[in-house]
Amino acid sequence: MNRHLSIRKIVVDTDPGGDDAFALLWLQSLAKRGLAEITAITTAEGNVSAQQTFQSAAQLLHLGGFDAVEVGRGVRRAVEDIADAAYIHGADGMGNLSHTLPAAGRSFATARDSDDILIETLQAMPGEITIVAIAPLTNLASAEKKSPGILKRAKEIVIMGGAFQTHGNVTSQAEFNIAFDPEAAQIVFASRDDLVVIPLDVTHQLIFTPEMAAQLQYPWKNATPKSLHSSPLTHFIVALCDFMTRTSLTYRETRGAQGFLVHDAATLAYLFYPETLTFRRAQVDIETEGRWTRGKTIIDSRHSTKSSANAWIASAVDCVSVLAAMLEDLKDLTC
Repeated sequence: MNRHLSIRKIVVDTDPGGDDAFALLWLQSLAKRGLAEITAITTAEGNVSAQQTFQSAAQLLHLGGFDAVEVGRGVRRAVEDIADAAYIHGADGMGNLSHTLPAAGRSFATARDSDDILIETLQAMPGEITIVAIAPLTNLASAEKKSPGILKRAKEIVIMGGAFQTHGNVTSQAEFNIAFDPEAAQIVFASRDDLVVIPLDVTHQLIFTPEMAAQLQYPWKNATPKSLHSSPLTHFIVALCDFMTRTSLTYRETRGAQGFLVHDAATLAYLFYPETLTFRRAQVDIETEGRWTRGKTIIDSRHSTKSSANAWIASAVDCVSVLAAMLEDLKDLTC
């Protein structure tokens, strides 16, 4: 998995979500430094409704100063058997804080569909676009069904999803992004042989704490309350961290640790700080019919040297370095 230093052109497929929000803000900080180009944001139904994820993504782009980036509206999933995650992320997906942010002035009704944006972008720039998929894979699967082979035109597809060596977070076996639309996930995992998958196995170690968020309020050495940094963006990050910490403790996501899991941030760690992750090669399939295992990611690592493998799966993470990098980069956006 070699890399070069050219600016990455990125489409983020997202369903904000507290951890999605942190990932989107982190990406904006990297784009602000000229390390990435945010080509589009395609929103999906998932943590909350499609209408809400669209508005949240638009507000987050406005907050970071990236209003020019197009935001797509999510495609409806075919089977609706898993509820959303508003009980974790708040009714608006952002800790019930969206009303504290400026309106982004975008219309869900007139926005283009996310799958159409994906198809058009990949056709226009084959081999150039990295898709960062941090939501249920409904939009990607819909694009593949509309235009077979289109996902192969992406330079790379990086997915936060699945659970292999640990239990799920929506059922005992399944991780939310995959379980929310298993049929879509199976289509995407069958679309190419070099998917990059960041599962719960590593993301459950990425606990962002209130103390880390507080550092954004005091970004300078020897800072005092008199030098408190109080931008709207900083206030939002601190408040969102506080909300997510409380719900994470309520639902025991962090096993008693103060903080919340920034699952989706690991995708950006892979792209911009690759030394923080270790991978193994394997074949991944999705269980779509099991009574107790629907949405489970099934791994077959016996063929690690054969062409039947379809993914690189993250197996270890340097969580200290990932969180430190995210925090330092966010300071560039908030200061």
